[in-house]
Amino acid sequence: MRVIVPEHSSGRLPGAWRACVGTGRFELALRKDYQDSLALIQHEIGFRHIRGHGLLSDGVGVHRPYEYDGARHVRHAFTYVDQVVDAYLDLGIAPFLELGFMPEDLASGDQTVFWWRGNVTPPRSWTEWAALVRATVAHLVDRYGLDQVRQWPIEVWNEPNLKDFWQGADQDAYHRLYEVTAHTVKEVDASLQVGGPAISPGADEWMDRFVEFVTARSVPVDFVSRHAYTSGPAQHVPFGTYQTLAPATQLLAQFARPREQLRGTPLADLPVHITEFNSSYRPDNPVHDTAFHAAYLAPVVAAGGDLVDSFSYWTFSDMFEEVGVPTAPFHGGFGLLTHRQIKKPTFHLYAFMARMGDQVLARGDDHLVTRDAAGRVTVLAWAPVREDGHTLRLSLPLPGAVSAFVLRSSVSEEAGNPWRAWCEMGQPRSPRERELDALRAAAEPAVSHRALPVAGGRADLDLALDRHEVTLVEITPVVTDETPPWWDLSRLHQEHS
Repeated sequence: MRVIVPEHSSGRLPGAWRACVGTGRFELALRKDYQDSLALIQHEIGFRHIRGHGLLSDGVGVHRPYEYDGARHVRHAFTYVDQVVDAYLDLGIAPFLELGFMPEDLASGDQTVFWWRGNVTPPRSWTEWAALVRATVAHLVDRYGLDQVRQWPIEVWNEPNLKDFWQGADQDAYHRLYEVTAHTVKEVDASLQVGGPAISPGADEWMDRFVEFVTARSVPVDFVSRHAYTSGPAQHVPFGTYQTLAPATQLLAQFARPREQLRGTPLADLPVHITEFNSSYRPDNPVHDTAFHAAYLAPVVAAGGDLVDSFSYWTFSDMFEEVGVPTAPFHGGFGLLTHRQIKKPTFHLYAFMARMGDQVLARGDDHLVTRDAAGRVTVLAWAPVREDGHTLRLSLPLPGAVSAFVLRSSVSEEAGNPWRAWCEMGQPRSPRERELDALRAAAEPAVSHRALPVAGGRADLDLALDRHEVTLVEITPVVTDETPPWWDLSRLHQEHS
């Protein structure tokens, strides 16, 4: 069956898909290879915000207690904060600030998370915690200006519903943390955005209680946040993890859930941010590197903006050390970034989205059609996962065109798939330069082009998609054919006797 794409737009394509992207712990951004990788991401995709853990952890060095004249004092130092935020802003991306984790000298306990030991216990002094938050936010306002910082959402902690991320998963203790923090942020300036509770999937009751708490106590809240994942329990193997995956439609269901919960409450009209999403939350799950993953997430990236104000892919970078220093070149992000930016299929999915038009013409279970101000029509299409092949037939509106130029870029099991090439090489742990050259070549999408006939202001586009293929088709109308009348391609290969 051929899908008839309407001529008139049904609305604008929401920008929620690139409003934010995730990263590893904050201080990783001090590394040159990280900054080079982020520069590539920004050049080809262009995210507006970036969110990661550990802004207040010891590795960033903000909280610096000392003894003087028999009394305890605290210096707040922002050398690393400034270097990271400066680097972000130079690359056209602003922080989505996550306040956490607890500095060791302020923590009430010694429980930590991750290889880099982020402390996840409440503060032993709420006064000192408030002073830390106040100093950090005030410094950012002073250095970057209020107009800038009021555009940076400030999220209180990360996944406090999980015992790994908040001691005892104590919701009452989190509510106190949120209340103290939110009021402190607003003391710096009432226009700053603060929110939470940044919960993981499977904790809907936390959102309900959070709404009740902030409403009953008139606690400031400018947005609500949660995370979305579809992976099952970790099946550990040495230096890796496998997990079962629920259908990707469950990601969209998780995106929709906060609005359902907020309906009829005083928070109903607040922005909703999905501050982490992916198939698996594990950086050592190789599913992130596959063509399957791009096809799996394509319908989510294409439709998620209808449900939330932002959804942040976790994470852009393979430089991601939650479970230790990576032991293989591929490690959970958009590309093999420690080896000069070998891109993965999911990177290309996002890069394809960045080339789409801003006016939506049609959506389907396997496609998104847009148009830009110049009349260029773009089609993002994907093969449903686990199908061996898929065919999509479209009738596209191209009013005023005599023909069209079609440029098609694709990633699949065969194209734009460096992970598969790496597997075929025998999975070298430290690829040599020749192997890296091959991986970089294998990482590029397959590109083809052709002319498309137009009749009656419409063109028929037939797409045969390979297994797990994601393809971008850019159709540029040819309004005037400037080929001279003497141009004859058949004469290029004449043979003389």
